[in-house]
Amino acid sequence: MNEFVRPGFDRRSFLKYSGVLGAAATITGGLSACSGGPASTGSVGAGADTDLVTAVIGYGNNQSWDPTLSASAFTMAAMQHVYEGLLDTDPLTRQPYAALGTEVPADLNATSWKFTLRDGAKWHDGQPVTADDVVFTFQRILDPKLKVLTYNFFASWLKEVKKVDEKSVELLLNFPFPDGAPRLTIAKIMPKHVFSQPGAWDLAKNGKAVGSGPYKQVSHQPKSNTTFEAFADYNGPRPAAFKKMNWLSIVDASARVAKISGASAEAQISDNIPYANIEQLKTSGLTVEGGKGMNHLFLMFNTANKPFDDVRVRQALFTAIDTQKLIEVALKGRGRASTSFLNEDNPAYAKAKTVYSYDPAKAKALLAEAGVTDLTINLLAVNLSWIVDCLPTIAASWNAIGVKTTLQPQDTAAVFTKMDQNADYQVVAAASNPNQFGADADLILRYNYTQGGSWMKYTRWENSAGAKAIFAKMDQAVRATDADTRTKLTHEYLDLVAEQAVLYPVVHTELMTAWNGKKLSGVKAQPYPGINLLQTKRA
Repeated sequence: MNEFVRPGFDRRSFLKYSGVLGAAATITGGLSACSGGPASTGSVGAGADTDLVTAVIGYGNNQSWDPTLSASAFTMAAMQHVYEGLLDTDPLTRQPYAALGTEVPADLNATSWKFTLRDGAKWHDGQPVTADDVVFTFQRILDPKLKVLTYNFFASWLKEVKKVDEKSVELLLNFPFPDGAPRLTIAKIMPKHVFSQPGAWDLAKNGKAVGSGPYKQVSHQPKSNTTFEAFADYNGPRPAAFKKMNWLSIVDASARVAKISGASAEAQISDNIPYANIEQLKTSGLTVEGGKGMNHLFLMFNTANKPFDDVRVRQALFTAIDTQKLIEVALKGRGRASTSFLNEDNPAYAKAKTVYSYDPAKAKALLAEAGVTDLTINLLAVNLSWIVDCLPTIAASWNAIGVKTTLQPQDTAAVFTKMDQNADYQVVAAASNPNQFGADADLILRYNYTQGGSWMKYTRWENSAGAKAIFAKMDQAVRATDADTRTKLTHEYLDLVAEQAVLYPVVHTELMTAWNGKKLSGVKAQPYPGINLLQTKRA
């Protein structure tokens, strides 16, 4: 789940808005067969209704439904079906295509992009989509006082969005930035007449969704399920293939597998398939495929807590981890040891100058050089099942070099509450996948390495010389107009990130999706949480 902290947004506020610390509202509607009660009693069987597709999402649906704020795996996947950007992107290639806008700008190196809105585009309440809605959405995203989640994905390169007339807008860029085109899918256009009303943003955070996409939200039961139906007035490029969808939120791995297993399986598709169940599901006749991307287990150090302010200590702890054993035992071979912050399939990937290959002797030498003896670590971790599976190998590796290690897996909200309260944590293990937002290197790094961002505040490191050097190099790279120069600078800041090892991946993993090929066709496993059914049809 990518519900961990975002750049420039306070974690505690996020948890409150998203429903983790506060109660989420229940939004109900009239989808008769799918809308009543919890998923276990109110959802429709996979074979009972040929107009319905039932999906299982292995993450909570009780997080924020505000597209400018959410990093929730469930809601971000759902919003791809409910909302549109001026441009949207293919879920695998990430190539942009015209969505609410009628075409992709011909010159992506220009500093002005003009968009005409699709004729006849309507909101799910029947009102027409206008240029005012586009300006309203981008004003929220670019507001430096609000600094919503998406702010840092746009603020460096997008200066302003102006209304030209009722059906067209102009985007003014600070400098040429071709990577901005696919990022426009992050900016889901929202209806001004709905979300400019008092209290409307709180309703969005708690589950209210009114978009212009092929599916409209019909009912929403937090921690249970969300239902959708095809929007009859949708006239865009990727129409709904199913009349109804019921997305079940099932975080427990065994319950999730059970929903898609056996002759009486209730669902036709599920994401977040546990590695241990892959062969079982294949044997039962399901298709199970993986997507390799930025999904990763990372370690983050509190550098205000000595000796973790010493880069040699951080490097020693990475060097000590038997990553191959971790991959074989915990991930069942479905992972790669990190050789850069980026995964090896990323177009901007280059092997970092510093690679943490398993070397206990070197790890001991680094600790000795730092003058550290009798080190004791409490490893605070989120309790995602695959993260918990990895923790024993990390602890055994550190114990083997004389670092006494205690494991402390806890609920995600509890972990971040401790960090928000400036508790005396040392090292944190968690998971992240910025590919939910996009695949370009600048976006991925800014998710974690942003001046004033929450992750950097948690590391207590952002005011160090090392952090400032990374921030400066990132700003240089994003402004470089020459592609070769941009690539060179990108690799330089990736080398700095690897060397400093303040927040850094241990392994990149493969995310597994399972589906019934006799029921669905056109499914493609994506390398980030959730599913995309916009090109899926009934088999």
